[in-house]
Amino acid sequence: MTKSAGSRRHLPSSPFNRPTPVSPPIEQFEVGDRVSHDQFGLGRVIAVEGADAVLIDFAGRQGRILSPFTKLAKL
Repeated sequence: MTKSAGSRRHLPSSPFNRPTPVSPPIEQFEVGDRVSHDQFGLGRVIAVEGADAVLIDFAGRQGRILSPFTKLAKL
């Protein structure tokens, strides 16, 4: 018969008391921004759908990239 540990307490100096990593802020894009995507390459922002998505023209092919924009970098 083992007893459930419930919630465990750690000492303040314990290596398990690490703060949660802060996520970087989501980058904001505007129409006309030049961008680079890991898979699609270079492109230009042609429309912004709030903070949810951006529409990008990649050399004649359009792509809708959803937030968070981890593979998209502003040039």
